[in-house]
Amino acid sequence: MKEILCKVYGDVQGVFFRTFAKEKAGEFGVTGYAKNLEDETVEVVAQGTKENLDKFLGAISVGPDNAQVESINVMWGPVPDEKFTQFDIL
Repeated sequence: MKEILCKVYGDVQGVFFRTFAKEKAGEFGVTGYAKNLEDETVEVVAQGTKENLDKFLGAISVGPDNAQVESINVMWGPVPDEKFTQFDIL
């Protein structure tokens, strides 16, 4: 198991990006959350296998039709003691 912390830049708020991320998380068996930040970016924390996280990252790198993802800053790490049981929209 791995964990990623992502900050997604671009036109990613008000375009159902977090809902899209939740759908893709379910599709790829990933847990965690997506949260709008005050600087108009989206923070995503996700846990899963490296293979599933790679697929998830590929999907959120494009985003839903209405989004315009400019870039994603991704930090990989081990899963901390706190493990998510589902993917939430915060």
